[in-house]
Amino acid sequence: MTNEIMNNQQIFDNCNEILSQIINDTSVPRNIRKAAENSTSILAKDEEPTIKASTVISILDDISNDPNIPIHARILIWNILSELESVKD
Repeated sequence: MTNEIMNNQQIFDNCNEILSQIINDTSVPRNIRKAAENSTSILAKDEEPTIKASTVISILDDISNDPNIPIHARILIWNILSELESVKD
């Protein structure tokens, strides 16, 4: 159990690092940076890991389909989505 929690925390830490790249990238539209900021605050909450992961997946899935998102940011978001899909209870 402790090992799974550690793995989930590592996943969240990884995702937060990638999200901060998006947040600090001025070539990314403001609405997408705002969604990335919302995602980091959700990942910081003290909730069930699967709930946090599914909430962030929902937010990021929506913005990944935004036609204005630069391709490099879209790839970063896809990386985050694939990591969050591996979060376990």
